[in-house]
Amino acid sequence: MSIPKHTMKPFSLLISLLLLIFLTPFDFVYAQTKKSQQADEDFNNLRFSVAIPKYKKAYARSKRNKLERNRITYQMGECYRFTNQPKRAAAFYKRLTRTGYDRIEPLVLLRLADMQRANGNYEEALSNYETFLERVAGDPLGLVGMQSCKLAIEWEKNPSNFKIETIKKINSRENDFSPSYSDPTGRVIIFTTSRDGVVGKKPDEWTGLNFTDLFTTKQDAKGNWSQPVTIDDTEALNTEDNEGQAAFNENFSRMYFTRCSRDNLTENGCQIWVTSKQGRSWSEPIMVDLGGDSTSVFGHPAISPNETTLIFSSSRKGGAGGRDLWIATRNSASENFTAPRNLGELINTPGDELFPTLRGDSVLYFASDGHPGMGGLDIFKSVKQENGTWGEPVNMKPPINTNADDFGITWHPEGNNEGFFSSNRQGGRGGDDIYYFISPPIIYNIRGKVLDKNTLEPIEEALISLVSSDGTTVQVKSNSVGYYEFIDGQVKPGITFELITEKPKYFIEKAMETTLGVDASKDFEINFELEPIPAEPILLPEILYDLAKWDLKPQFQDSLQGLIRTLDANETLVIELASHTDARGSLESNDILSQRRAESVVNYLIQRGIDPERLIAKGYGERAPRKLKTDITRDGFNFTAGTILTESYIDSLPTLPMREAAHQLNRRTEFSILRNDFIPKPKIRIEHDSVDIKIITEPEKNIIPFTKTPTGAIEATCIVNGIKLNFIYDRKTLRPTISLGSAMRLLKDGAITRADFQGNPDNIFKDGSIANRSLFTVKSFMIGNEKLEKIEFQVDHKLTSQLMLGEITLLMVGEYEIDEENMQIIFK
Repeated sequence: MSIPKHTMKPFSLLISLLLLIFLTPFDFVYAQTKKSQQADEDFNNLRFSVAIPKYKKAYARSKRNKLERNRITYQMGECYRFTNQPKRAAAFYKRLTRTGYDRIEPLVLLRLADMQRANGNYEEALSNYETFLERVAGDPLGLVGMQSCKLAIEWEKNPSNFKIETIKKINSRENDFSPSYSDPTGRVIIFTTSRDGVVGKKPDEWTGLNFTDLFTTKQDAKGNWSQPVTIDDTEALNTEDNEGQAAFNENFSRMYFTRCSRDNLTENGCQIWVTSKQGRSWSEPIMVDLGGDSTSVFGHPAISPNETTLIFSSSRKGGAGGRDLWIATRNSASENFTAPRNLGELINTPGDELFPTLRGDSVLYFASDGHPGMGGLDIFKSVKQENGTWGEPVNMKPPINTNADDFGITWHPEGNNEGFFSSNRQGGRGGDDIYYFISPPIIYNIRGKVLDKNTLEPIEEALISLVSSDGTTVQVKSNSVGYYEFIDGQVKPGITFELITEKPKYFIEKAMETTLGVDASKDFEINFELEPIPAEPILLPEILYDLAKWDLKPQFQDSLQGLIRTLDANETLVIELASHTDARGSLESNDILSQRRAESVVNYLIQRGIDPERLIAKGYGERAPRKLKTDITRDGFNFTAGTILTESYIDSLPTLPMREAAHQLNRRTEFSILRNDFIPKPKIRIEHDSVDIKIITEPEKNIIPFTKTPTGAIEATCIVNGIKLNFIYDRKTLRPTISLGSAMRLLKDGAITRADFQGNPDNIFKDGSIANRSLFTVKSFMIGNEKLEKIEFQVDHKLTSQLMLGEITLLMVGEYEIDEENMQIIFK
């Protein structure tokens, strides 16, 4: 129950009086001194600044009563916590851990960890959260605190792109917070302050500070802000009570704000009021009727532009705990609001949700100490969903959020990506200060060089195509030193892009990158080394066949993965697959055998999606003995470069093992580039009902051959709505997870549509891409010869493979085993 000093003091603390009686972990039957009783009375009446010196005196008079001293120590910590002095609060909670009281009451550890997190001591806080959770397993506040520390450490290393600065002319040595734009040009703001000049002259006994009023300031043509002044001199708006947190309708003619009475708190508390603009002044405010009993407390209004939706913070009954955000609606600005309803557990937590603001009517910002965050209050963003609910809150991260309290954000009315918020972070002028923020334009550049892979010489006039996931393509050419660049807005935010580099007489090279999740300007350096297309045949990695057999064994299919990648990248190539035998056997039988072996390779490539018109199978038998391009050692025997392995040469070798080694070198499969002018066919979606694509070595079983990636992961193929994809097997993956690039491919090829996705399309398909963690349903999913229907896939922007499947998915096909020796997934 964290109660920061700036959260509209009476409004924030009123409900605390009721809660504190029940939440204090100490038994009040200990022998108490008169000073102790007086301090408790002030504490229970929320006069924390008055209670502190009395507790100090009571502590000094309780030397022989250990339990009472522990209780007073805890109360002192609470006083400093409620008046937002985390360093002093942490010192008192720490003292209780030294006396061992945390073993009697673990809540002390939670309070200590909360204060350490508020002080930015994340490692120490993390340790205390973990200890607390060992004693109170599953406590939601402890779990959130522990997660917050881990996230804060990560976010500090990777902050957002926002730039912030304090506005010295606006801020005072007191509290200045909750700014709101009050004119359509964005040159006038109204904010809450406790500076000198407020109407209430006596200090607030809860905090020892001044009461708060609404002040205003204007920006001149040079960008300078005027000295802030009260928004009225008549005391119609600013009174001796606390006023604050203003919100305006679309044309800034009506203002909603909070007023908290300092008298008869249990009857009046805080309420939302509304006033209308009358020339340069404001009308007498009217209380907004939101129902509730006499103890209900309302504050921090956020109003939609047309005044039909009001979101506010309240401790009324039916919430999730602490202060929650509630919503009330009406059909027009002249009607009364309906009974408020809670915004639900996705927004509200056991902590406090405060200071809501609306950007338009579909984006909600608010402050919370119950969601995972940096510490204290953090600012969160939630987007309204198609069904009218509010989406999962997103932390604004540093530098907007810090370990201190950050709250009360407002955005420029002209839609600019700038505005103001408030914070009590270090480096300010007073307690709470107002900060200006702006998100500067994010600029992405791609630069690099194109080199010859063999000579490392620069390649001039290479064509580099930037193909973006939004369907646009930009092309540049490398200069005389091989340099190229994409600048001046050619690289867009929120997209995945593919770079395709090509040059006549070279193999095409591709690279993929993304700007998704890149929140700051970045220069991408992507270099290419293009491999010249050789005139002579290229030897494939060794493929071994059984004697007089031509079946392509699954364990040797990985020898063809490099060729498949080359053909996928170079879609205009037409190649010849040539198979050779040794000189043993008849010419005719060797010709037949080599032809069938070449055809087995071609058939496998067709199964893997290569157009058959690009593949020519040719068996040369023993007619083309191999000429060695380099020195080779085989089975311990050395063969020098330039040697031609003719039958006569092999027969002249001195030993049988040496001759056998030479015969093995002659048995080979090669490919040659026949031409580079093939026109790729348009990609057509293939329905499963009209085609049967199988990779089966035993017809009576469903057997999937697999290969191993360089990291040792199992990789195999499947078919998603008629499109072949490679998947990586990871046993722990809970649902099929697909990369952004593969999901975009399915979308562009028509294999899936926007209607297949779950959620609001406007949120899913931003900037021509697909949002991370989006879910869509696949109508037909084939693994081997088994077809599954209506399978849910999740998009993962960080996934580097096309698809990831786990044990749960494979078990949907059936019981299976992984045969490592034969490199097969066998479904029973």
